[in-house]
Amino acid sequence: MRPLAVFDIDGTLVDSRASIHRAACEAARDIGLPEPDYDRVRKTVGLKLEHAMAVLEPGLDAPTLARFIAGFRASFNRMYAEGHEEPLYPGAVDTLRRLHRDGWRLAIATGQNRRGVARNLAREGWADLFLSSHCAEDGPGKPDPAMLHAAMAACDSDPARTVMIGDTAHDIEMAINAGVLPLGVAWGFHTVEEQRAAGARHVAETFPELTVVLEGFAALTRAA
Repeated sequence: MRPLAVFDIDGTLVDSRASIHRAACEAARDIGLPEPDYDRVRKTVGLKLEHAMAVLEPGLDAPTLARFIAGFRASFNRMYAEGHEEPLYPGAVDTLRRLHRDGWRLAIATGQNRRGVARNLAREGWADLFLSSHCAEDGPGKPDPAMLHAAMAACDSDPARTVMIGDTAHDIEMAINAGVLPLGVAWGFHTVEEQRAAGARHVAETFPELTVVLEGFAALTRAA
């Protein structure tokens, strides 16, 4: 059985650090709050948006929180209307294509909504790489294992043959909750130390390093 690699998007494949911080700042200004610093924002990335915004500004009442969430979405809508597209991390596409060529099944598990997933799958060649995509809008968000359970069901895999690759402690905790191998990457939102503390088995510093780790995992699954 071919192994399954489930990838997060923000901070793992796509460099959305600047746009997410900008959206959080604009949403805060819209409700009369000071702009949150990047360090506060980055810690919430990966969570379901409603949860993330409540964590970012825990003192808001329900109507104000709803405005905060709507402002965040509106900021992104403005960016996309202006033609903005978050850049891919160098090496991301080459790594995905190599894994696909080598027989891996690929899926997505992201805190984005379905519209965000669709925008990313519209990138050139992406739709042909991934067998399935799963997002927080489909059900419980990270670190609940629901998205990984859905990915394994869609791709006919099991925990022993599945690996989750992400950049946050939320990704790592989701992987552990689903019983799959938790791998981190060092270039996203959470630090290497934060991911290791959450239980990451390995945190790759580069895409080539990640590829080596995945090749080792594939060899083990073939031998099992």
